[in-house]
Amino acid sequence: MRVVLQRVNRASVTVDNDVVGEIGPGLLLLVGIAPDDDAALAERMARKCAEMRLFAADGGGFERSLVDIAGAALVVPQFTLLADVRKGRRPSFIDAAPPEHAAPLVERFAEALQSAGVRVATGRFGAKMLVESVNDGPVTIIVDSASLERPRR
Repeated sequence: MRVVLQRVNRASVTVDNDVVGEIGPGLLLLVGIAPDDDAALAERMARKCAEMRLFAADGGGFERSLVDIAGAALVVPQFTLLADVRKGRRPSFIDAAPPEHAAPLVERFAEALQSAGVRVATGRFGAKMLVESVNDGPVTIIVDSASLERPRR
């Protein structure tokens, strides 16, 4: 599983000229699912995203989490995050989970964010989406399943 977090002032997803999800201040979360990912991992990743301190306190710096600021999350499924570009000029998506496996895990990820107290909006799985965001900072962090297991230095 791989999640790209972008701190935003606002973000939205449009499908067929309809805005299907939009948020104000918070995180745009682009979510890619691998074939061996499961619900427990989706829940751990959601908790990590909800609790990661990416927002400034009064003195500045990274002191507050999405939960602390009562921010929102826009969850956008994005299988292209699992692209393998090591060979040739065309990316391979063999490392991305098939839709029947990935869709429920993206949904579980969103539900786990909500359980953590985050207001959640979502894109539409499998649709061609227009994603708009106004990045704040910019602050962009990549979290994947391997980073959850790496020991701190």
